Amino acid sequence: MSVHDFTMTAIDGTKRSLQYYAGKVLLIVNTASACGLTPQYEGLEALYKANPDLVILGFPCNQFGAQEPGTEKEIALFCETQFAVTFPLFAKIEVNGADTNPLYVYLKAETPGAEQGTEIGWNFAKFLVSRDGQPIARHSPR
Repeated sequence: MSVHDFTMTAIDGTKRSLQYYAGKVLLIVNTASACGLTPQYEGLEALYKANPDLVILGFPCNQFGAQEPGTEKEIALFCETQFAVTFPLFAKIEVNGADTNPLYVYLKAETPGAEQGTEIGWNFAKFLVSRDGQPIARHSPR
């Protein structure tokens, strides 16, 4: 199994197989628009632009302090106008609990213990994924 086995909903509502990103290093991040860490969008965008073999995938999540309450259209507009984000964004998902998105079930199982056991601790947790789709590291938001 690999990250490439998952199909996710892009922020515009279209389905996107993560196989599309095969051969690229991925940084998968759960994001939020109204968080003290939201300025990390700026650094993520700079990293994305500076590294052509790295793709950042943003997954908005409203599970931490209800800091991503908007619709997908509102989130996309915010990211574009406030931080000039050009890296791929996806539809809102849950990263913890009973309704955890299957991608995050997989990512957390492959890289446990970086934050709160296997759970995501807060917005902007990051998973580094190899070119062949294997999770290789997990980094806390800070």
